Amino acid sequence: MTNKILIIEDEENIARVLQLELEFEGYETDIAYTGTSGLIKYREGSFDLILLDLMLPEMHGLDVLKRIRATEQATPVILLTAKSEVEDKVKGLNLGANDYVTKPFEIDELLARIRNSIRFAKPKSSEKPAEEKDIHLLSYGQLSIHEQTREVLYFDKSVDLTPREYDLLLYLLKHPKQVLSREQILEAVWGFDYFGDTNVVDVYIRYIRQKLGLVNSTAIIKTVRGVGYVLKESAHET
Repeated sequence: MTNKILIIEDEENIARVLQLELEFEGYETDIAYTGTSGLIKYREGSFDLILLDLMLPEMHGLDVLKRIRATEQATPVILLTAKSEVEDKVKGLNLGANDYVTKPFEIDELLARIRNSIRFAKPKSSEKPAEEKDIHLLSYGQLSIHEQTREVLYFDKSVDLTPREYDLLLYLLKHPKQVLSREQILEAVWGFDYFGDTNVVDVYIRYIRQKLGLVNSTAIIKTVRGVGYVLKESAHET
């Protein structure tokens, strides 16, 4: 089966060259010249890989990436970046991009990265029967997380989290009403090989609280002074 690639690139000459090279290699392609149109084409179509420029009109490439990864993790995304965009490369990888190439790039290198990304792409989950669809939905109070789509809902509104913020909130949600120390959280979310300051937990808790607070001021993550944190819906809960 022919793989289909979505090219989101505002420079028409570059987009056209990419299209010709990819179609010569046997890929099907589609092109979008703005971030908004690229996101629409992604949502309306089915693609095996996305080539995503960062500096796009209407919507920045990182914002496009965030919305793609809020939907699913399977489709590989390769960023097309300028040499000066080091910070954006890091942000992109943290947001779930699979790889990046720096402009100007050699087409042979890009083709190799495309083949590699498609080869190791996560299999896309098939549609499940209705009774099985919510098997990965975790909820506590007004907070819900769907593990398959990584969608976070608070008071029925979507919350946009970074991968690390998501992992931290998911860990808290899997242990509701349980007081968790900073060390426990570090070990579970950052891993055994993390040697940084435990204050990083406080920083990320603050980020998550700010984002949840934009939806509703109810504080669901409580601080247990001298210990750590607990996910608890209200003060009167026992």
